[in-house]
Amino acid sequence: MKNKCIAMILAGGNGSRLLPLTKKLAKPAVLFAGKYRIIDFTLSNCINSNITTIGILVQYEPLSINTCINSKGAWNLEKGMGSITILPPHMRENGGSWYKGTANAVYQNLEYIKFYNPDYILILSADQVYKMDYSHLLDFHIQSKADVTITATKVPSAEANRFGILREDSSHRIYEFEEKPAFPKGDLASMGIYVFNRETLLKALEYDEADSCSNNDFGKNIIPNLVNNTTTKVYAYKFEGYWRDVGTLKSFWEAHMDLLDENSNLNLQDPSWKIYCDTSSQPPIYINHTAKVNASIIGDGCYIQGIVDNSILFPGVFIGRNASVFDSVVMSNAVIESDSMVTRAIIGSHATIKTNSRVGAYSDLSNNITYIDEGQVVQNRLIMSNV
Repeated sequence: MKNKCIAMILAGGNGSRLLPLTKKLAKPAVLFAGKYRIIDFTLSNCINSNITTIGILVQYEPLSINTCINSKGAWNLEKGMGSITILPPHMRENGGSWYKGTANAVYQNLEYIKFYNPDYILILSADQVYKMDYSHLLDFHIQSKADVTITATKVPSAEANRFGILREDSSHRIYEFEEKPAFPKGDLASMGIYVFNRETLLKALEYDEADSCSNNDFGKNIIPNLVNNTTTKVYAYKFEGYWRDVGTLKSFWEAHMDLLDENSNLNLQDPSWKIYCDTSSQPPIYINHTAKVNASIIGDGCYIQGIVDNSILFPGVFIGRNASVFDSVVMSNAVIESDSMVTRAIIGSHATIKTNSRVGAYSDLSNNITYIDEGQVVQNRLIMSNV
């Protein structure tokens, strides 16, 4: 079987920086914007880019990934064109092991790649919110005659040490790469999105697996080794659209706030680039005559009697009379009872904020985000954050 390009989506991490949202879920399966899972963005980019042979490498809480990838119809594959395959660690003739790192995860699934025999392999992350036409990336890769292409974007200098930082020449060929440097030499960051020529990837993975000192990681090992090998052509593809790694509670909240910003370029209503998902049906939204809703996204099945401003309600949320929610993310089936106030907070699924409770920031200068755990009941309490 021959495919020009297939995608391998890395979805096996335990998402420790996004705790407690990931206590029972793989990070890519966490709900976003009340309707989607985080992984839906990467999958939708693949489908919209006409890349329909997709392997999803899972490890932590794999059932949560399986559950949200259980319908070919949801991913526009109902006509039998293409496939989405879940790839967990598995036993082989010579034994087996958990995925030791991102590179080892792909290495353990080389048979999947060889079966489809692609010319190019896209390596993608499942925990990013963005819209990208991978066909443009692939065209750049081919035209540059690259062995590897790394998608890169500018990041604030103060945050550069959180990313792999690369330096390129005037032809966009990368001559230096440092993974999460303490003292970054620039602000052009790897997005963790790679295109490999087939033989380049296979050789790099075999070499990495044979190195007993390797972390078996793309950012820490594979990419630096290839950049340092002057015979390998590694190029940078500049991406200037909306992109955010939602690996922390703060970035998760910030991405939701971006949805409410008309200038953020994160538009989920764009009919030309649909974000596909597989969600169960909910009853219609109910907004009482006592309610006031402004600049917010409201999920299916919400029942609103109070004030919702600049916030996102996931499906099934209840907002009681005279309750108010400002600058917050309220996850599925949470209850905000009457006369309560929630400000700059993430309220976990099935949590209850009882009458007259206060949750969140009490100062306009606060940069903190308050998280109320899934299923928690807050009763007659003041849970506020301040700088």
